[in-house]
Amino acid sequence: QVQLVESGGGLMQAGGSLRLSCAPSGRTFSSDAMGWFRQAPRKEREFVAAIDWSGGSTYYADSVKGRFTISRDNAKNTIYLQMNSLKPGDTAVYYCNAGGVYSNNKYYPAGYWGQGTQVTVSS
Repeated sequence: QVQLVESGGGLMQAGGSLRLSCAPSGRTFSSDAMGWFRQAPRKEREFVAAIDWSGGSTYYADSVKGRFTISRDNAKNTIYLQMNSLKPGDTAVYYCNAGGVYSNNKYYPAGYWGQGTQVTVSS
């Protein structure tokens, strides 16, 4: 059974930083693109960032560009989301997705989702 386990969320003041991790179990995704999404209360889930299988290509939503960095360590089968200069608008549950299609600077998620990790940014 494939599971994606996110960690690293928490409560942070505006301007602070957090680093999220996503560690799949049950299979390796070292040859697959992966991504991060988020869902704020009463809003639809939205794309945040994606990374290709090698880590050589990344793609970000305009709202986080320049503040967030996605990376991966294929040896550890883990991806990360470094979030700097956090804003109250970044408050959401953050979800990891694995095995999607990364093409033409777009990421189309696959069916593998984590349970989410809550990020709350206070003003």
